[in-house]
Amino acid sequence: MMGVSASFGSTGSAGDPPKKSSMRRELGRTGERVSAIGLGGFHIGAPKLSDDDSLRIIRSAVDGGITFMDNCWDYNQGQSEIRMGKALKDGYRQKVFLMSKLDGRTKEEAARQLDETLKRLQTDHLDLIQHHEIIRFDDPDRVFAEGGAMEAVLEAKQAGKVRYIGFTGHKDPHIHLYMLQVAEQNRFHFDTAQMPLNVLDAHFRSFNQLVLPKLVEQQIGVLGMKSMGDGLVLKSGAATPVECLRYALSLPTSVVITGIDSLKILRQALDLMHDFQPMTREEVASLLARTASVAAQGKFELFKTSSHFDSTAHHPEWLGGQTDAVTKLAGPPS
Repeated sequence: MMGVSASFGSTGSAGDPPKKSSMRRELGRTGERVSAIGLGGFHIGAPKLSDDDSLRIIRSAVDGGITFMDNCWDYNQGQSEIRMGKALKDGYRQKVFLMSKLDGRTKEEAARQLDETLKRLQTDHLDLIQHHEIIRFDDPDRVFAEGGAMEAVLEAKQAGKVRYIGFTGHKDPHIHLYMLQVAEQNRFHFDTAQMPLNVLDAHFRSFNQLVLPKLVEQQIGVLGMKSMGDGLVLKSGAATPVECLRYALSLPTSVVITGIDSLKILRQALDLMHDFQPMTREEVASLLARTASVAAQGKFELFKTSSHFDSTAHHPEWLGGQTDAVTKLAGPPS
């Protein structure tokens, strides 16, 4: 288990400001210590929230001890990054570990997206950039190809625009394993990897069973996401929100990123950080036994079994089209 420290308390009543938690975990072998819960970037860009709402949520999260900020170039057509950039003014940028993701697979597209991200977030550097949606078996090869996205990211790191590099995916654990294999072939060590870790994942295409041990072994920071499966895990009726978060936090995760779209949900997350106790083996066994039947076939993990959550599937232009290697062998696409 990665190092954990915590202070305990209560966030108080609805009208009280949250008390600050100092629960921190090590981010792989980077030497960084970040909050055990991260603020998901997608939800703060949702149309139902105003700019003022999102600013209040982000700053309240930071004031409450959440330092890890998640985002992505494509979230809500850029609104998520724009809103977070506004919220991180007035000294808040210096208080957080700021991460975003890019979808481009070519060097040119990745560089363009990264520069746009920096402008939206109103910062001169990201603490972490991640290759987003590594969900196809050719994605790792595209990223590491000559003229691929990794060239842009490494140049950005050399220029001081990014500090650490990772990747994300939500489709199949074997694709994560292949990304690690291709990285090793290219003598590259990722700082982080992001993946679904929830009470249903243990039973179906399990990132927990297949990928998590490799990340721990290689000292790659584990970023857990979809602890509630974009609400789908809760629709299964198999677990409560607190059980979902507590389960994910009980795994050897550096950060569990969760969507927060209200101060009420924020306080729930902060309360859990304040009072966190890892699940016992007996509690985990009981919870997994309860979720086994609904987890079958991935019915409530649609991000694994459908393209509904795949933003890059709807924008093939970000991926760069058919690769030169395929064209040389098979000819141009018909």
